[in-house]
Amino acid sequence: MDFPFETLRRRPDVEGPDLVAVDAADRLILDVSTGARDGVAARRIAVIGDTYGALTLAASASASGPVRVHQDSIVGERALAANAADLGMPGAALPRPLDATAVEGARVVLLRLPRSLDALDDIAGLIARHADRDVRVFAGGRIKHMSLGMNDVLRRHFARVDVTHARQKSRVLIATGPGEGADPQPRRATEDGLVVCAYGGVFAGAGIDIGTRLLLAHLPPTVPADVPAVDLACGTGVIAAALASRHPLLRVHAADVSAAAVASARATAEANGVAERVRVVREDGLESMAEASAGFVALNPPFHSGAAVTGDLAPRLFADAARVLRPGGELWTVWNSPLRYRTALEQLVGPTRQIARNAKFTVTASTRR
Repeated sequence: MDFPFETLRRRPDVEGPDLVAVDAADRLILDVSTGARDGVAARRIAVIGDTYGALTLAASASASGPVRVHQDSIVGERALAANAADLGMPGAALPRPLDATAVEGARVVLLRLPRSLDALDDIAGLIARHADRDVRVFAGGRIKHMSLGMNDVLRRHFARVDVTHARQKSRVLIATGPGEGADPQPRRATEDGLVVCAYGGVFAGAGIDIGTRLLLAHLPPTVPADVPAVDLACGTGVIAAALASRHPLLRVHAADVSAAAVASARATAEANGVAERVRVVREDGLESMAEASAGFVALNPPFHSGAAVTGDLAPRLFADAARVLRPGGELWTVWNSPLRYRTALEQLVGPTRQIARNAKFTVTASTRR
C-alpha cells in the first residue's frame, strides 16, 4: 500500500541500526486485510499490539478517520503519537485500554501477535465477547516468534482460523466466527507467602522468576520509611508487595511501561492487603518522581524492547534511579551475571558492592553519591 512506512521511528524508545519501527509482519497484516477493510468505517476498525504506529496510521489513512488502538507499552503510545505528528495525522489514533472500549462493535481487528499465549488468550477472548459478530481478526507476526499454540488459542474463541502463506518470514492468522468470549482476568498463584497476580503477557506470569527470587531473598532488613521506596520496572509488583508487607510504615512507588504489568501490580498489591501503601504508575522509567525523592530503589531490569534484545534499557533505568535517589540512598539490582552491569552502576549511580550471586544472577547494591 502507498504509505510512507520509511518515515516511522521508534523514539522515545531506543533506536539503532537493527531496531526497526516497522517490519514485514506489519506490512503483511495490512496487505492481507486490505479487502476486509474496504468500505469499513474507521470507527469499526481496531488495532491491538501495534508497536510504533505502522498498523494504526496506515489503517487510519486508508479509512480516512481515527482508529482505536491498544498498545501495552506507554513508550509505543508516545512513538505512535510522534509519528502521527510527523505525518500531519493528529487524532489518527484513539488510544484505549485493553477492555471492551478497544474492540466493541469492531468489524476488523488488526493484531500483532504477542509472544505469550496467555496474552493472546486475553485478547482473543475480549474480541470474541465485544466485537461485531462478523468481525475478522488479522493476527500476524514474525514466524520465528509464532507457534502452533497460537492457532489453538484462537480456535478456543473463534469458529475458524485460516493461515496465510509466509512472506518475508512473516505470517498472518485470520480468525472469524467469534464464540462467547470473556473479559481478561488476572491469573493468581501463591509463592513464598505472596499472592502473585498476572494478566497475560507479564514477565514470569503468576510466578516469581529466579532473578527476582534471589533479590527478594537478600533485600535489606531495614529500608528508609520517611520517603517512598521504589519498585522500578515492577512487572507483577512482587517486590513492591514484599517491601510493603515487610515494612508496615513504608510507602512504595511501583512503575512500569506496560499496561498489563501495571494492572497486575495493582491486583498483586490488593491481594496482599497493601494496596493503600503501594502506588502503581504506568510511566517511562520514574518520570513522575522528583529528584532526590526516594531512599531505596529495587530493580530487575528488562533487556527486551518488544521482540528485540538490547543492552541499552538497563543503563537508562540505572540513570533514572540515580536521579530520584537522595544522596546515600541505594539501588538494589539483580542482573544476569554475564551482562556485567557493575561498571555502568558504578558510573551512573555510585559505589557498588555485591550482595549475592548464584550460578546465573548477581545482586548488587549501589549507593548514590
